[in-house]
Amino acid sequence: MTQPVYKDPAKPADERVKDLVGRMTVQEKILQLTSIWLSFDPEKGEMAPTIMGDDLDTNAGKVDIDYYLRAGLGQITRAFGSRPVDPVAGAITVNRIQKRLVEESRLGIPVICHEECLSGLMAQGATSFPSPVNYGSTWEPELIRKAGDVIRRQMRQLGTHQGLAPVCDVARDARWGRIEETIGEDPYLVGTMVTGYVKGLQGDDMKEGVIATLKHFVGYSFSEGGRNFAPVHVGKRELMDLFFIPFEMAVKEGKCLSLMNGYHEFDGEGPGASYWLLTEVLR
Repeated sequence: MTQPVYKDPAKPADERVKDLVGRMTVQEKILQLTSIWLSFDPEKGEMAPTIMGDDLDTNAGKVDIDYYLRAGLGQITRAFGSRPVDPVAGAITVNRIQKRLVEESRLGIPVICHEECLSGLMAQGATSFPSPVNYGSTWEPELIRKAGDVIRRQMRQLGTHQGLAPVCDVARDARWGRIEETIGEDPYLVGTMVTGYVKGLQGDDMKEGVIATLKHFVGYSFSEGGRNFAPVHVGKRELMDLFFIPFEMAVKEGKCLSLMNGYHEFDGEGPGASYWLLTEVLR
């Protein structure tokens, strides 16, 4: 029996993607856009859906994990970061999930596992670095690249594919509640440091790398009143001269592979719905 093109690692990536997408149903495509927040249950030795706090009704406890393992799933959110997880037990469990997806789902598409890693992999026993506002104070992008490399190796050991870092937001309002996640107020400094981080996290060969995620596109740190999620009031010229620069540097020089849009809005339109931002500028 001839092996499908998408399963042949010797074929070019674009050919494999075209072949795979052509075989997928609408439901399977939607499921690839789905992520489940999982937590390790030490008593059962397996992953279970996490309920995101008593004040947030997510119905997470009613999620049928077996359904997703049979039908397909795009991502697993923070399997090691929701609660303390023994690294060995967690890695074994994640590998078990991957095995079931490959063997039991119709197309055998493995899942992407992502974790927070802004100042080190946010998991039990992982190396913890200073907050990113200290990265900028070093003026040493090579040092930050080395930190990213340490984070990369620890994430790979756990079977993690994507890291939700670095933060490319330029610090222009000290009232903003996430200021410690930023690298500084100068766009060139921020761009230089995040590029170093991206190079460390992704490595020289993506077969051994972790996908870096630039965030939060774009202007997120310049919100009204310094409040998280609040609208951003900024002109296009200032946006492009100040806030685009770190993202541009990390994409063009660091070859970053993913990006997260911000949760704010410009004149009532969120970045995730902006054709101008995501298509005309980014793509």
